[in-house]
Amino acid sequence: MHLLVLGAGVVGVTTAWYLQAQGHQVTVVDRQSHSGLETSYANGGQISVCHAEPWANPSAPLKVLKWLFRPEAPLLFRPGMDPYQWRWALSFLTQCTSARAVHNIRQMINLGTYSRGQLQALRKETGLEYDQLTKGILHFYTNPQEFEAALEPARLMREFGCDRQVVDVDRAVELEPALKPIRHRIAGATYTSDDESGDARKFTQALAERCAAAGVEFLYGTEVLGFDKSGDRILGVQTLSNGKHQILRADSYVLSLGSFSAVLARKLGLFLNIYPAKGYSITVPVKNEEAAFNVSLTDDEYKLVYSRLGDRIRVAGTAELSGYSRELNFTRCRSIVRRAAEIMPEAGCWDQADFWTGLRPATPSNVPYIGKSHMRNLYLNTGHGTLGWTHSCGSAAALADIVAGRTPEVDFTFSGR
Repeated sequence: MHLLVLGAGVVGVTTAWYLQAQGHQVTVVDRQSHSGLETSYANGGQISVCHAEPWANPSAPLKVLKWLFRPEAPLLFRPGMDPYQWRWALSFLTQCTSARAVHNIRQMINLGTYSRGQLQALRKETGLEYDQLTKGILHFYTNPQEFEAALEPARLMREFGCDRQVVDVDRAVELEPALKPIRHRIAGATYTSDDESGDARKFTQALAERCAAAGVEFLYGTEVLGFDKSGDRILGVQTLSNGKHQILRADSYVLSLGSFSAVLARKLGLFLNIYPAKGYSITVPVKNEEAAFNVSLTDDEYKLVYSRLGDRIRVAGTAELSGYSRELNFTRCRSIVRRAAEIMPEAGCWDQADFWTGLRPATPSNVPYIGKSHMRNLYLNTGHGTLGWTHSCGSAAALADIVAGRTPEVDFTFSGR
């Protein structure tokens, strides 16, 4: 079968890899000049299975209200005239019950655990290098109330199979000595030794090269405009490349265009409840090797993640629901630099920060769309929010099984099944 994968981010490229491995002819289309140049470009870097708590939980509505007028808030909702933004927000509120939060945690953990295993197997098979570290993730809390609130989600995650240990301050500093400067401020921590980190862009581009060597065709600089369809079947994809309009045809299609998946799906009469959550990151050179961390960190109070990428440090986080603009908000950029310098003043060259922002394709539940759509020959692999890197290999392997008519190994509620 010939499949056209729309999108060359980490999700689209992993999808191409697993489809070609099953003998399919695969073409990948992306408007950028290379793979991994949008949301996969400078994300937080964590393969975060056991710290992947959904944004929607019983405490979220009050927090969002409290943060509404704080420009540097971890989660910022900027109301506009977009009806899809309001529809997303209302759906988010319906996910904030205890029952829905537990259901969504189970979904995210099941997919994440499966995906991490697939990534490890792929790495062993291919020998890919992408500044990966397999030293776990330490989630530290400087607010005692936030630490107390984290105990129940940590218990749930252990119940669902994650080895998420609650540790005291001494153990936290033993695991990551770079936290010594703020030892007196740490209220507690949780640690998962199985989680990982790595550069998603390096991984995506290296895997794209392997895909191309295996026969996958990449059409870069090609913008997807719409579809040629008949009834419930797609006949082709309308594209624009170098000023030339053309229709690309295949037997089936995979939609993996991140936040823009929802916009394109509406042209087919499909509603995907995906809205862009604008995230920020900074990347700086390591300043002092002894002061820099090696265990990936999550700063819960500020909702920031820290990943060591070779001789670089990546700090990423915050979410801004404000539409599709990728303009940098320097108030938020400076807030990340300020907090990182406060936590580990000697670790990085904080005055040399490279700023980045990207649109993460968030669903209200944080659970992605994976599977067959209502169109006969359209598959979905999109809506991964902040967990595209974490869930990419697993969702791609599962989708390849679905395309082949097999039941995926992972216990997950797939779209269209």
